[in-house]
Amino acid sequence: MRFPLRSLMARFMTPFMARLAVAAILPFAALSFSALNALPAHAQQMPSGAKQPGEFPRAKLTAGMFVIDAAVAANDADREQGLMYRTSLAPNEGMLFVFNENAVHCFWMKNTLIPLSIAFIRADGTVTDIDEMQAETTNNHCPKNNGVYALEMSKGWFTSKGIKPGMKIQGLPAAQ
Repeated sequence: MRFPLRSLMARFMTPFMARLAVAAILPFAALSFSALNALPAHAQQMPSGAKQPGEFPRAKLTAGMFVIDAAVAANDADREQGLMYRTSLAPNEGMLFVFNENAVHCFWMKNTLIPLSIAFIRADGTVTDIDEMQAETTNNHCPKNNGVYALEMSKGWFTSKGIKPGMKIQGLPAAQ
């Protein structure tokens, strides 16, 4: 024998009991909904004092026929922050690191929430090395050659565009 749910509730639940059930369930439903929509604590916001993505100077670079919109990190504080705390990059967006000396400059991915590819570049724009980096790791990524620039892009960007060591990046700002 089947009874429609509405008639069962009307028969067995008084209006007071119905309100009591809603009052008991509603706070748990709200907690569940907010928990589903919450980001991990480390990804919710940048720490105070960190630069927002739009606050970095920008440069338009080219790699072959591809145009890159690069945030520029040319001082110690900007290079230290880099792409930390970012949760995404636009398809041809990256970050260009500009150094004061021609040397081996190593990188790691602490507090970097997205996987990246990095190209190490000489002063004349020649790509010397490309490496793939996993998010939130502390292992070093060092080029085999000295350079003045490093360009970070979304993981796999260089491979997908056919960019390899020996190719040139154009539009680089002057090294300091």
